[in-house]
Amino acid sequence: MNAYIFPGQGAQFVGMGLDLYENHPLAQELFEQANDILGFSITDIMFEGTAEDLKQTKVTQPAIFLHSVVLSKVLGDNFKPDMVAGHSLGEFSALVANDTLNFEDGLKLVSQRAQAMQKACELKPSTMAAVLGLEDQVVEDICQNTDGIVVPANYNCPGQLVISGEIDAVNAACEKLKEAGARRALLLPVGGAFHSPLMEPAREELAAAIENTSFNTPICPIYQNVTTTAVNDSEEIKNNLILQLTAPVKWTQSVQQMVKDGGTSFVEVGPGKVLQGLVRKIESGVETASAAL
Repeated sequence: MNAYIFPGQGAQFVGMGLDLYENHPLAQELFEQANDILGFSITDIMFEGTAEDLKQTKVTQPAIFLHSVVLSKVLGDNFKPDMVAGHSLGEFSALVANDTLNFEDGLKLVSQRAQAMQKACELKPSTMAAVLGLEDQVVEDICQNTDGIVVPANYNCPGQLVISGEIDAVNAACEKLKEAGARRALLLPVGGAFHSPLMEPAREELAAAIENTSFNTPICPIYQNVTTTAVNDSEEIKNNLILQLTAPVKWTQSVQQMVKDGGTSFVEVGPGKVLQGLVRKIESGVETASAAL
C-alpha cells in the first residue's frame, strides 16, 4: 500500500517550488492564488528571499504547505494514496491531499495557525531541544521530574526525541538528560515551545478557525499525530487537529501503525528528505522515495 507523507517546519529552503512554478501551469495558478489568499507575495520570499525571511513562522508554515500541496496536485493521476500522514504542520498538507480540506481552506488554516503560534511564542520565552540516544521512557521521566514546563514534543524515531517548554526548564532537562547518557541534548533554533502546554493560547485561537471550516470525508485514512491510528471521520479529524498544537507529535508510533496496517511504500511529498530518513530508522524494511514528476 502507498503511504504519502508530508514534512513539517524545518524542511524549507530558498528556491523551493520555483521549478514547479516555471514548468507547470497548474502550479503557477495555485501559487498565484496563494499570494491573493495570504495578502502578500509568498512566492517572492520562497523563490528569491533570504533564508532569514523564510524562517519566520508566518512564512515558513504556508511555504512548506504550498510546496507539498502543489506538488501533490501536479502529480495528477500519479498521486494515488492508500494512506497519508504529516509531521506536525504536514498534517494540514496531508488533509488537502486526501480531500478532507480544499486548497483555500487548508492554506487559510495554516496561515492562521502560524500567526497564532507566533503570538503564543511572544507571550513567553520558550524553546525546544533535540535529544539523541535515550529511551523514550527515560526522556519522559526526566521531563516529568524537572521544575517548570518541559514535555516530550516530537517522537521522531527510536532514540530521537524533541523536548519543548520554558527556556530554563528545557536547559535544566538537557543537563539531566546528558547525565543520564544522552548522546546529545541540543537546543534547536526555533521561535518557541511548539507541541507543549505553552501553545494553549494558539490552540484556542486555531480551534475557533477549525470549527468554522468545512471538513469533507477523506478519500483515504489519515494517521494523525495525536492518535497515531487511521482516522476517516471528519469530526474526529477536526478534534485531533485542534489537540495537535499542545500534544506531542507521535511520528514513530504513526509510522509503525501504518506499516502494521499494510503500508509498504512511503513517498515524501514536499521539500527535503527528513521524513524518509526517519521512516527508515523506524521500519527498515519499507521502501522510501521523494515524490517525483
